Amino acid sequence: MTAQLIELDDRFRGSLRKVAKHHRYLVEEEPGGVLIFRPAVVLTEDELAYERNTELSASIEAARRAPENRRQRPPRTP
Repeated sequence: MTAQLIELDDRFRGSLRKVAKHHRYLVEEEPGGVLIFRPAVVLTEDELAYERNTELSASIEAARRAPENRRQRPPRTP
């Protein structure tokens, strides 16, 4: 990737349109003023709990691979 000049306005805003490939970034400033942009993903607490529960995620993936083994839920009654 070649270097791109990004100019900031008087409120220190600039467009990353030329270089950005993601929608969210975590930004860190290193000594000397170098900015490091790392792609970021926002998860809900439930999504994070699912990601951390390897037994649950393995069980769900197994059910996706073999739908004939899924348990049927009874219909809801109002």
